[in-house]
Amino acid sequence: MGAARSAAEREAAEESSLFGHPAATPDTTAAYGPDPDQVVDFYAPRGPGAAPGTPLVVVVHGGAWRAAYDRWHISPFAAFLAGRGFAVASVEYRRGDGGQGAGRWPDTFDDIAAAFDALPELAAEAVPEADPGRTVLTGHSAGGHLALWAAARHVLPVGSPWRLPEAPPVRGVVALAPIADFATAAELNVCDGAFAQLIGGQDKERLAHADLATLLPTGIATTLVQGSDDTEVPPAVAEAYADAATAAGETPGFTLVDGVGHFPLIDPTSAACALAAEEIAQLAW
Repeated sequence: MGAARSAAEREAAEESSLFGHPAATPDTTAAYGPDPDQVVDFYAPRGPGAAPGTPLVVVVHGGAWRAAYDRWHISPFAAFLAGRGFAVASVEYRRGDGGQGAGRWPDTFDDIAAAFDALPELAAEAVPEADPGRTVLTGHSAGGHLALWAAARHVLPVGSPWRLPEAPPVRGVVALAPIADFATAAELNVCDGAFAQLIGGQDKERLAHADLATLLPTGIATTLVQGSDDTEVPPAVAEAYADAATAAGETPGFTLVDGVGHFPLIDPTSAACALAAEEIAQLAW
């Protein structure tokens, strides 16, 4: 009981630390569609690393694809990356209705596809100092799933409305505690069954379009960063995806951060967040 209570207390403190940060106002916001949630926030690079030709980091927030969690909770992380010299684009998208469900089908995927398709033009205007040839995708939790999915659109089933004819021009993906393997997520009831709500149950056709374990190999450099003590999205979820990628002939990176849970990976006051930024830099440069 003592150990469980200690873990729960640590997790609560980590969550409180993350959500205790004030939202970081972007330098500019651009729309990629008519819905209020179809926007991208841009943070211009600043700090000693800022220079023309800087990498562009595209951030996708998590929150179990639920409406209660929007991009503002990850805005301190976006600003942190900008302070390390990156140009940053933080993508918002339509999520579950009223916080009761996780995601919307097909709206959530429509939005991620539309946002990424619009990004080159939007970024050229909002952060002209960014080098589109040095684009790295990152996302946390459910956002980690969506970042990996955005990089895998060229291997979606033939006929998918989101399929790309070729791999997107990105340097890679750094997925932070991603909900990356739906079978394992189901076994562990991750986020109270959020993935099943996202796709409307166990619909096999929808699974084929959304379950990352079936969208391999991608040929896109991928690094997974995971807290060893994460109880929201346990390490087994990312490990299952890494195993599937390896079986498909890929060599994903996997960094297990000892002694931290779910939230420090995007908390600018945490050493784990600095480690995540270093992983992004490794792919960007």
